[in-house]
Amino acid sequence: MKFLRRIFRLLIAIILIALVSFIIVKVFLGEPKPSGEGGVRAERLADRMLEVLNYEAYQELEEIRWTFARGNHHYVWRKKVDSVEVSWDDHRVLMNTNTLEGSAFMSGTELSGSAARELLETAWKYFANDSFWLVAPFKVKDPGTQLELVTTDIGHGLLVTYTSGGVTPGDSYLWILDNKDRPIAWQMWVSIIPIGGLELTWEGWESYEGVWFATRHESAIPLSVNITNLEVK
Repeated sequence: MKFLRRIFRLLIAIILIALVSFIIVKVFLGEPKPSGEGGVRAERLADRMLEVLNYEAYQELEEIRWTFARGNHHYVWRKKVDSVEVSWDDHRVLMNTNTLEGSAFMSGTELSGSAARELLETAWKYFANDSFWLVAPFKVKDPGTQLELVTTDIGHGLLVTYTSGGVTPGDSYLWILDNKDRPIAWQMWVSIIPIGGLELTWEGWESYEGVWFATRHESAIPLSVNITNLEVK
């Protein structure tokens, strides 16, 4: 009984520490989401940002391949035909990015029924998240977005709120732009991260077939997101 009581007290202590840590993070590290000016000026800033990154050429890309380092997820996205191949560990999924229908394989064997559906849903969540870290700048004027012009400490910014689409609609991102209107960082107010306004850089910019992609994202806390093995056609 004494041993069980000690275990119970230890669990309570762990829960309390976790709760206090969560409150500290929310109160001292989080920032409230800013409000800005909507309308024509915000739309024009979004247009300039897209022009700098060559959105017109991006629309013509037929295929994008990359590895999302966190989780070692590999992608072949045939964007012209709305299909993607997602592979990780011993899993491989082929799916239509509009209908979310497709085929799922484990260790080379095709799955069916609920097992296939579960793997398809997992692959879609991976793709929705991991592709966003690569092509988010090109999605600032997607259907369902709200744009606001925001003044930051280092210049102008573009606040983008996604009211629909993706896995977590309602998320907001404040793009911080340089004097040429290219993103250098963003702050996030997203449902899966408890820190409001967490900032990560957008760096490692390189041109692929005339389209600019950032492949490195760093934050002040121990968090980084990297894109590797990037190829486009």
